[in-house]
Amino acid sequence: MNSRTRRLRLGALLAALTLAPLAACSSEGDDDTLVVYVGRDEGLVGPLLKQFTDETDIEVDARYTATPDALALLLEEGEDTPADVFVSQDAGALGALSEAGMLQTLPEEITGQVPAQFTSADDTWVGLTARARVIAYNSEKLDEDQVPTTVGALTDEKWAGRVGFPPGNASFQAFVTGFRAAEGDDAARQWLTDMVANDVQTFENNLDTLEAIENGTVDLGLINHYYLFGLRAELGAENVVTELKFPEAGDPGALVNVTGAATLSDHPDAEALVEWLVAEDAQQYFAEETFEYPLLPGVEAPEGLPELTSLKGPLEDLAELEDLEATLAMLEEVGLS
Repeated sequence: MNSRTRRLRLGALLAALTLAPLAACSSEGDDDTLVVYVGRDEGLVGPLLKQFTDETDIEVDARYTATPDALALLLEEGEDTPADVFVSQDAGALGALSEAGMLQTLPEEITGQVPAQFTSADDTWVGLTARARVIAYNSEKLDEDQVPTTVGALTDEKWAGRVGFPPGNASFQAFVTGFRAAEGDDAARQWLTDMVANDVQTFENNLDTLEAIENGTVDLGLINHYYLFGLRAELGAENVVTELKFPEAGDPGALVNVTGAATLSDHPDAEALVEWLVAEDAQQYFAEETFEYPLLPGVEAPEGLPELTSLKGPLEDLAELEDLEATLAMLEEVGLS
């Protein structure tokens, strides 16, 4: 195993270890402490929440887990949840909570900071960052013009056994949910069935998929854009052979999803945290540390990314990503669970 592969696997291990179910930063809170459920990596969000506390003197009890697990817990807890704020990895979980009537309405002074296509139509949640779905490919095996511009093309027999994706990953599941919303259940099910028949290679998560592309196990795969940018920052771009192809406008593979935040209680500091997360300092942090698109106008995206306005996903309203349950059933039905 070469050093690049070892480091990729270490990164995947560390990412997995940070997703311990709702680990709390503090064991006990009080009525003044802001309880935040976080569906993102503690290593990424923890420093931001610490900075928020340092600047505002508002104590935060942050509880970390994967977004689907946090969603399930919140729906189970209902109105008895201790959570005041939820920071989600994708819009679907926020849409599901809004549909369940669990989210407070945010003031326009907060939601209006973000372009309308990246926040909720009913002001129950606000987008924080955007990430693009991409087709990542090994540039030592393929030239850019050989890489398809649609995910539908990946079912062609010439790609048999050469494509990978992580069906258990929340971002992949959001992509399938978007596929269903845009093209219909029959089309999404047929694509998944055809991919299985075409010997798609499956992996645990985006990092494992990227590793497989990088080491030549597969020629290309479906991931979010920022994983490659993180790898280049870690190893140096000259040491990475993976490149990205952005699917054509409107294709199901061109989904642009968001992380987002919402309030679940009338805690007096809940809105303050959400407002702080869409302000310039936090937005700059996201761009520099996670390599995602910041959503506050005027904050520059990571160098090398196409303009966010040039990316046209398949959905007009990201709240359509809420129906995760049917997506999970479909993945099980086709043998990808």
